[in-house]
Amino acid sequence: MIEFSTGILAAVLFALLCWWLGTGVILWLVRLPVASFRFSLPVFSVLFLMGLWGAHTSMDASSPDRAYLGFASVILMWSWHELAFLTGRVTGPRRVSLSPGARGWPRFVQALQVLLHHELALLANFLLLLWLQNDQPNHVALCTFALLWCMRFMAKMNLFLGVPEVGDQYLPRHLAYLGSYFKRGPASAFFYLTMGVSSLTWAWLIWRAQSETVASITGWTLLATMLGLAIVEHVLMVFHVPMQRLWGWAMSRSQPSNEAILPVTSVAAKPDQA
Repeated sequence: MIEFSTGILAAVLFALLCWWLGTGVILWLVRLPVASFRFSLPVFSVLFLMGLWGAHTSMDASSPDRAYLGFASVILMWSWHELAFLTGRVTGPRRVSLSPGARGWPRFVQALQVLLHHELALLANFLLLLWLQNDQPNHVALCTFALLWCMRFMAKMNLFLGVPEVGDQYLPRHLAYLGSYFKRGPASAFFYLTMGVSSLTWAWLIWRAQSETVASITGWTLLATMLGLAIVEHVLMVFHVPMQRLWGWAMSRSQPSNEAILPVTSVAAKPDQA
Protein backbone atom coordinates (compact mmCIF):
# COMPACT_ATOMS: atom_id res chain seq x y z
CA MET A 1 0.00 0.00 0.00
CA ILE A 2 2.84 2.40 0.84
CA GLU A 3 4.58 1.59 -2.44
CA PHE A 4 1.27 2.13 -4.27
CA SER A 5 0.70 5.58 -2.69
CA THR A 6 4.30 6.61 -3.24
CA GLY A 7 4.04 5.73 -6.92
CA ILE A 8 0.94 7.92 -7.30
CA LEU A 9 2.54 10.85 -5.46
CA ALA A 10 5.71 10.61 -7.53
CA ALA A 11 3.72 10.62 -10.78
CA VAL A 12 1.66 13.64 -9.68
CA LEU A 13 4.75 15.61 -8.67
CA PHE A 14 6.53 14.71 -11.90
CA ALA A 15 3.60 15.92 -14.02
CA LEU A 16 3.39 19.13 -11.96
CA LEU A 17 7.10 19.77 -12.43
CA CYS A 18 6.93 19.18 -16.18
CA TRP A 19 3.96 21.55 -16.49
CA TRP A 20 5.37 24.34 -14.33
CA LEU A 21 8.98 24.21 -15.50
CA GLY A 22 8.18 23.56 -19.16
CA THR A 23 5.72 26.46 -19.32
CA GLY A 24 8.10 28.77 -17.50
CA VAL A 25 11.05 28.01 -19.77
CA ILE A 26 8.97 28.71 -22.90
CA LEU A 27 7.60 31.96 -21.44
CA TRP A 28 11.13 33.04 -20.58
CA LEU A 29 12.61 32.17 -23.98
CA VAL A 30 9.97 34.01 -26.02
CA ARG A 31 10.62 37.17 -24.01
CA LEU A 32 14.31 37.21 -24.88
CA PRO A 33 15.44 39.42 -27.79
CA VAL A 34 14.08 38.22 -31.12
CA ALA A 35 17.64 37.53 -32.31
CA SER A 36 17.88 34.73 -29.72
CA PHE A 37 15.19 32.74 -31.55
CA ARG A 38 17.71 31.63 -34.17
CA PHE A 39 19.49 29.68 -31.41
CA SER A 40 16.66 28.55 -29.13
CA LEU A 41 14.53 26.95 -31.86
CA PRO A 42 17.37 24.76 -33.27
CA VAL A 43 18.17 23.60 -29.72
CA PHE A 44 14.54 22.66 -29.17
CA SER A 45 14.48 20.97 -32.55
CA VAL A 46 17.16 18.61 -31.24
CA LEU A 47 15.07 18.09 -28.10
CA PHE A 48 12.09 17.36 -30.33
CA LEU A 49 14.00 14.57 -32.07
CA MET A 50 15.09 13.22 -28.68
CA GLY A 51 11.46 13.31 -27.58
CA LEU A 52 10.36 11.46 -30.69
CA TRP A 53 12.96 8.77 -30.05
CA GLY A 54 11.96 8.57 -26.39
CA ALA A 55 8.26 8.31 -27.25
CA HIS A 56 8.94 5.47 -29.67
CA THR A 57 11.17 3.69 -27.17
CA SER A 58 8.54 4.01 -24.43
CA MET A 59 5.90 2.22 -26.48
CA ASP A 60 7.51 -1.22 -26.35
CA ALA A 61 6.56 -2.11 -22.76
CA SER A 62 4.00 -1.24 -20.07
CA SER A 63 5.95 -0.28 -16.98
CA PRO A 64 6.35 2.79 -14.73
CA ASP A 65 9.70 3.79 -16.26
CA ARG A 66 8.28 3.53 -19.79
CA ALA A 67 5.30 5.65 -18.70
CA TYR A 68 7.61 8.39 -17.39
CA LEU A 69 9.71 8.21 -20.56
CA GLY A 70 6.70 8.48 -22.85
CA PHE A 71 5.18 11.36 -20.89
CA ALA A 72 8.43 13.35 -20.67
CA SER A 73 9.18 12.72 -24.34
CA VAL A 74 5.85 14.21 -25.39
CA ILE A 75 6.49 17.24 -23.17
CA LEU A 76 9.73 17.80 -25.11
CA MET A 77 7.93 17.55 -28.44
CA TRP A 78 5.09 19.75 -27.26
CA SER A 79 7.60 22.35 -26.05
CA TRP A 80 8.98 22.58 -29.59
CA HIS A 81 5.50 23.28 -30.93
CA GLU A 82 4.93 25.93 -28.25
CA LEU A 83 8.25 27.63 -28.92
CA ALA A 84 7.84 27.48 -32.69
CA PHE A 85 4.43 29.10 -32.35
CA LEU A 86 5.25 31.74 -29.75
CA THR A 87 8.41 32.81 -31.56
CA GLY A 88 6.27 33.32 -34.66
CA ARG A 89 8.18 30.75 -36.71
CA VAL A 90 5.26 28.32 -37.15
CA THR A 91 1.93 30.16 -36.98
CA GLY A 92 -0.03 30.62 -40.20
CA PRO A 93 -0.14 32.45 -43.52
CA ARG A 94 -1.96 35.43 -41.96
CA ARG A 95 0.22 37.56 -39.68
CA VAL A 96 -1.85 40.71 -39.13
CA SER A 97 -4.73 41.66 -36.88
CA LEU A 98 -8.36 40.80 -37.46
CA SER A 99 -9.94 42.92 -40.18
CA PRO A 100 -12.12 45.70 -38.69
CA GLY A 101 -15.76 44.64 -38.59
CA ALA A 102 -15.09 40.97 -39.37
CA ARG A 103 -17.57 38.64 -37.74
CA GLY A 104 -19.10 35.22 -38.21
CA TRP A 105 -17.57 33.08 -40.96
CA PRO A 106 -15.02 35.70 -42.19
CA ARG A 107 -13.73 36.07 -38.63
CA PHE A 108 -13.40 32.29 -38.29
CA VAL A 109 -11.55 31.98 -41.60
CA GLN A 110 -9.10 34.73 -40.63
CA ALA A 111 -8.55 33.11 -37.23
CA LEU A 112 -7.86 29.77 -38.91
CA GLN A 113 -5.38 31.39 -41.27
CA VAL A 114 -3.49 32.78 -38.28
CA LEU A 115 -3.01 29.28 -36.80
CA LEU A 116 -3.07 27.02 -39.84
CA HIS A 117 0.60 26.01 -40.03
CA HIS A 118 0.70 25.39 -36.27
CA GLU A 119 -2.37 23.16 -36.47
CA LEU A 120 -0.95 21.20 -39.40
CA ALA A 121 2.31 20.66 -37.50
CA LEU A 122 0.38 19.26 -34.52
CA LEU A 123 -1.62 16.99 -36.82
CA ALA A 124 1.54 15.70 -38.50
CA ASN A 125 3.12 15.01 -35.10
CA PHE A 126 0.06 13.09 -33.92
CA LEU A 127 -0.11 11.00 -37.10
CA LEU A 128 3.58 10.16 -36.74
CA LEU A 129 3.05 8.98 -33.15
CA LEU A 130 0.00 7.02 -34.26
CA TRP A 131 2.11 5.26 -36.91
CA LEU A 132 4.87 4.50 -34.40
CA GLN A 133 2.27 3.14 -31.96
CA ASN A 134 1.33 0.29 -34.31
CA ASP A 135 1.12 -2.98 -32.31
CA GLN A 136 2.97 -1.45 -29.33
CA PRO A 137 1.54 -2.07 -25.82
CA ASN A 138 2.29 1.26 -24.08
CA HIS A 139 0.01 4.14 -25.16
CA VAL A 140 1.11 6.80 -22.64
CA ALA A 141 3.00 8.92 -25.18
CA LEU A 142 0.20 8.86 -27.75
CA CYS A 143 -2.48 9.55 -25.12
CA THR A 144 -0.48 12.41 -23.59
CA PHE A 145 -0.11 14.12 -26.96
CA ALA A 146 -3.79 13.57 -27.79
CA LEU A 147 -4.82 14.98 -24.40
CA LEU A 148 -2.68 18.10 -24.80
CA TRP A 149 -3.92 18.58 -28.36
CA CYS A 150 -7.61 18.28 -27.41
CA MET A 151 -7.29 20.66 -24.46
CA ARG A 152 -5.36 23.15 -26.58
CA PHE A 153 -8.10 23.02 -29.23
CA MET A 154 -10.72 23.66 -26.55
CA ALA A 155 -8.73 26.61 -25.23
CA LYS A 156 -8.42 28.16 -28.71
CA MET A 157 -12.14 27.75 -29.37
CA ASN A 158 -13.05 29.28 -26.00
CA LEU A 159 -10.80 32.28 -26.68
CA PHE A 160 -12.49 32.64 -30.06
CA LEU A 161 -16.07 32.27 -28.76
CA GLY A 162 -15.56 34.36 -25.65
CA VAL A 163 -14.27 34.23 -22.08
CA PRO A 164 -13.82 36.98 -19.45
CA GLU A 165 -10.02 36.59 -19.22
CA VAL A 166 -8.38 36.19 -22.64
CA GLY A 167 -4.80 36.73 -21.41
CA ASP A 168 -3.76 38.88 -24.38
CA GLN A 169 -1.51 40.89 -22.06
CA TYR A 170 0.78 37.86 -21.82
CA LEU A 171 1.40 37.58 -25.57
CA PRO A 172 4.96 38.36 -26.73
CA ARG A 173 5.15 41.69 -28.55
CA HIS A 174 5.79 40.08 -31.93
CA LEU A 175 2.50 38.16 -31.58
CA ALA A 176 0.41 40.99 -30.17
CA TYR A 177 -1.83 40.86 -33.25
CA LEU A 178 -3.22 37.52 -32.04
CA GLY A 179 -5.10 39.36 -29.31
CA SER A 180 -7.43 40.84 -31.91
CA TYR A 181 -8.86 37.37 -32.57
CA PHE A 182 -9.80 36.81 -28.92
CA LYS A 183 -13.27 37.68 -27.68
CA ARG A 184 -13.52 39.13 -24.19
CA GLY A 185 -16.97 38.54 -22.75
CA PRO A 186 -19.13 36.08 -20.83
CA ALA A 187 -18.15 32.44 -21.18
CA SER A 188 -20.05 30.74 -23.98
CA ALA A 189 -22.06 27.52 -23.78
CA PHE A 190 -19.07 25.80 -25.42
CA PHE A 191 -16.95 26.63 -22.36
CA TYR A 192 -19.34 24.88 -19.97
CA LEU A 193 -19.74 21.95 -22.35
CA THR A 194 -15.98 21.45 -22.65
CA MET A 195 -15.48 21.81 -18.90
CA GLY A 196 -18.18 19.22 -18.28
CA VAL A 197 -16.65 16.74 -20.72
CA SER A 198 -13.14 17.39 -19.39
CA SER A 199 -14.24 16.91 -15.78
CA LEU A 200 -15.97 13.63 -16.59
CA THR A 201 -12.88 12.45 -18.45
CA TRP A 202 -10.69 13.43 -15.50
CA ALA A 203 -12.94 11.46 -13.13
CA TRP A 204 -12.71 8.46 -15.48
CA LEU A 205 -8.90 8.69 -15.53
CA ILE A 206 -8.85 8.78 -11.72
CA TRP A 207 -11.09 5.72 -11.61
CA ARG A 208 -8.83 3.87 -14.07
CA ALA A 209 -5.75 4.81 -12.06
CA GLN A 210 -7.30 3.32 -8.92
CA SER A 211 -8.46 0.13 -10.61
CA GLU A 212 -5.32 -0.68 -12.59
CA THR A 213 -2.27 -2.69 -11.59
CA VAL A 214 0.88 -1.07 -10.22
CA ALA A 215 2.54 -1.53 -13.63
CA SER A 216 -0.11 0.67 -15.32
CA ILE A 217 -1.05 3.14 -12.61
CA THR A 218 1.82 5.53 -13.33
CA GLY A 219 0.60 6.27 -16.85
CA TRP A 220 -2.99 6.85 -15.78
CA THR A 221 -1.87 9.11 -12.94
CA LEU A 222 0.33 11.20 -15.25
CA LEU A 223 -2.57 11.64 -17.67
CA ALA A 224 -5.04 12.48 -14.91
CA THR A 225 -2.70 15.05 -13.41
CA MET A 226 -2.03 16.75 -16.74
CA LEU A 227 -5.75 16.87 -17.55
CA GLY A 228 -6.46 18.31 -14.10
CA LEU A 229 -3.90 21.06 -14.72
CA ALA A 230 -5.44 21.78 -18.13
CA ILE A 231 -8.85 22.12 -16.48
CA VAL A 232 -7.38 24.60 -14.00
CA GLU A 233 -5.93 26.62 -16.89
CA HIS A 234 -9.39 26.76 -18.47
CA VAL A 235 -10.98 27.84 -15.18
CA LEU A 236 -8.51 30.74 -15.08
CA MET A 237 -10.21 32.04 -18.24
CA VAL A 238 -13.15 33.12 -16.08
CA PHE A 239 -11.24 34.29 -13.00
CA HIS A 240 -8.59 37.00 -12.85
CA VAL A 241 -5.48 35.32 -11.45
CA PRO A 242 -2.22 36.97 -12.62
CA MET A 243 0.14 34.37 -14.08
CA GLN A 244 3.12 36.15 -12.50
CA ARG A 245 2.25 34.36 -9.28
CA LEU A 246 3.23 31.07 -10.90
CA TRP A 247 5.86 32.14 -13.44
CA GLY A 248 7.07 35.53 -12.23
CA TRP A 249 10.69 34.52 -12.86
CA ALA A 250 9.83 33.76 -16.50
CA MET A 251 7.59 36.73 -17.27
CA SER A 252 9.48 39.55 -15.55
CA ARG A 253 11.50 40.22 -18.70
CA SER A 254 9.91 42.31 -21.46
CA GLN A 255 11.25 42.60 -24.98
CA PRO A 256 13.20 45.76 -25.82
CA SER A 257 11.02 48.40 -27.47
CA ASN A 258 13.39 48.80 -30.43
CA GLU A 259 12.89 45.23 -31.67
CA ALA A 260 11.11 44.68 -34.95
CA ILE A 261 7.58 43.36 -34.50
CA LEU A 262 4.83 42.40 -36.88
CA PRO A 263 2.15 44.98 -37.82
CA VAL A 264 -0.51 45.46 -35.19
CA THR A 265 -3.68 47.45 -35.81
CA SER A 266 -5.74 46.24 -32.87
CA VAL A 267 -4.63 44.30 -29.84
CA ALA A 268 -8.00 43.45 -28.34
CA ALA A 269 -11.11 42.43 -30.23
CA LYS A 270 -14.17 44.53 -29.49
CA PRO A 271 -17.40 42.73 -28.68
CA ASP A 272 -19.13 44.15 -31.75
CA GLN A 273 -16.42 42.63 -33.96
CA ALA A 274 -17.01 39.09 -32.72
